[in-house]
Amino acid sequence: MKKTKSALSLAMVMAMAATSVACGSGGDTKTASAPASTSPAASVKPAETAKPKEFKMVLRHIEIKDTAKANLAILQDVVKATEVEIPGLKFELDGVEDVVNRDTKLKAEMQAGSPPPIFDLFGGADTQNYSKAGRLLDLTPILAELGLKDKFMNLNEFTVDGKIYGLPRAGYVEGVFYNKKMFADSGVQVPKTWDEFLKVCEAIKAKGITPIAMAGGAGDGWVINMLANTLFVRLGGPQIQEGFAAGKTKWTDAPVVEAFKKLDELKQKGYIDKNVIATKYSDGQAKFYTGQAAMLFDGSWAAGGIMGKNSTVAADASFFNFPNLGGAGDDMINGGWSNGYGFSSKLNDSELKAVKAFIKNFYTEANQKRALKESGNIPAMKLADIGDASGLVAEVVKGQLSAKKGAFPAFDALVSPAVKKTLEGTMEELMGGKVTPQKAAEKMQAAQDAKS
Repeated sequence: MKKTKSALSLAMVMAMAATSVACGSGGDTKTASAPASTSPAASVKPAETAKPKEFKMVLRHIEIKDTAKANLAILQDVVKATEVEIPGLKFELDGVEDVVNRDTKLKAEMQAGSPPPIFDLFGGADTQNYSKAGRLLDLTPILAELGLKDKFMNLNEFTVDGKIYGLPRAGYVEGVFYNKKMFADSGVQVPKTWDEFLKVCEAIKAKGITPIAMAGGAGDGWVINMLANTLFVRLGGPQIQEGFAAGKTKWTDAPVVEAFKKLDELKQKGYIDKNVIATKYSDGQAKFYTGQAAMLFDGSWAAGGIMGKNSTVAADASFFNFPNLGGAGDDMINGGWSNGYGFSSKLNDSELKAVKAFIKNFYTEANQKRALKESGNIPAMKLADIGDASGLVAEVVKGQLSAKKGAFPAFDALVSPAVKKTLEGTMEELMGGKVTPQKAAEKMQAAQDAKS
């Protein structure tokens, strides 16, 4: 019993000593640990926020002309907004002339399997070929994710086997820009028929003014193609060009030959600029907007230049749909939504996030209205109204609405790039007097047969 009592007393003494030490530190047992300066954790600095890893993405665009400055400004604003939204993202803008991009640079990149992450893309044959080669990103799920699936006017030219591979920046219509003052001074009004059109051209020519400004040289034969396209669809209806690739119709069919004859007639009578095959596209436009010609057959995208700072005819410029010719394609207009942006199928996770952000930021109602007002771009997206667009832009929209039977796509959305290229060269030869309309049609059919 003594031993037990002694042991218990010793335990109580030791416990009291321990309590005394604890109380000497202020009564808080938590402070009895080693000083903070000797704690291993004290030597570790607070974790710094990791800086996002920077990555660059090339964005190929065609907004390089003076007339495209407004479009470029929209693109630059979208780029800035997207870079802010995606940590580490830095876009590298690669501006390339549109024909060079489409026919040379992008084609080579697609063959090599190395297109830029974002690039200017044409619908139709280009989109079909590149998507089937596995080069294009399928945008179908992305549009659904972003709530944009039903926001576009028409995605047919970028749709292959039910999947969407590109998004149009804007639509377009092609028709006749004209100088209202020159028409009034010549005593003529907007023509409704081919015969009336010829009379207008003759009256203007009698005033010593070039009736129709046009380019077609130095690789710009596509400009002549625009008018040729409207002529053969006017005469044969849209079904004639829809049947080229399938062999249901031929370039040697009567409506096409007749269209080439009418184009040749305009040149032979001196109604088309006599220097057409030596004139570049930008120079042809300038002849109209500096008052050297009364009319310009062009696309709605030309409105920006016509209303630009170098124009002397902005107050007098207007627009009309090409006159009817008495054929199956009367009361239609060449128009569509065939040029926009495509995206590489080879994207890492960060690049894919950037692409989604770019699409979300670029394709907005506000940007569509801005492009309509500042550049005359026909909206690619459905809008409740056209905002405060006025002047020539409003006239272009009216010209589009005057086409009671709607729009037909450009022929090059329905044929191979090789056939398109052949028509460019063939129309230059026709305008230069090197081939007859019949021979031009035969040459085109030979090119079509080679690609069928």
